[in-house]
Amino acid sequence: MAITFTDLHTESGLKSLNDFLSGKSYISGDKISKDDVKVYAAVVEKPGDAFPNASQWYQSVDSLLAKSFPGKAVGVSIGTQSAPADSAPAKEAEKESPADDDDDLDLFGDETEEEKKAAEEREASKAPAKKKESGKSSVLLDVKPWDDETDMKKLEEAVRSVEMPGLLWGAAKLVPVGYGIKKLTIMMTIVDDLVSVDTIIEDHLTVEPISEYVQSCDIVAFNKI
Repeated sequence: MAITFTDLHTESGLKSLNDFLSGKSYISGDKISKDDVKVYAAVVEKPGDAFPNASQWYQSVDSLLAKSFPGKAVGVSIGTQSAPADSAPAKEAEKESPADDDDDLDLFGDETEEEKKAAEEREASKAPAKKKESGKSSVLLDVKPWDDETDMKKLEEAVRSVEMPGLLWGAAKLVPVGYGIKKLTIMMTIVDDLVSVDTIIEDHLTVEPISEYVQSCDIVAFNKI
């Protein structure tokens, strides 16, 4: 959030700055930043002893101004209310100050690696995140009828009648199990996030009306694709 200071040429403005800097080294953190440069340019002269926090901050910025500063700026706006007539020269000095001109701020040093990294991270955070693709699985089921009189064609049709998003039925075949009884072995492909094999068996294949043909259903193989 941007910080606003007003009338830094007056005692009330300096008092506001002095109170803000209580317990702080710089405007936007523990390192000098462009925010400090901007406020520094708005202060006409070094604050007196009545403003110890502002005075110490001013002295620190004054000594570091020619060096590269790694601090991260958060943005500062300088407002002015009713200024006295004798403050006009100070305003003119502010307009001419390089600290108010963003194009000239690189005179105090090139962008640091820390600032470049922060900018890259901000840009990366704006990019839409790639949607994570859900995994798929291949499942082989054994579907057993009640007896040798069960119509296996209708049993397979009943099994394939189960439809839901993320479920695809595959190849099937009849396998003899003894005493004239055959079981249906059928392959299906599922989207893991959308389909539960247990739900298919318990809520569809072994309940009416499919349970008229199906006695039981077992998972023979379950492989991730």
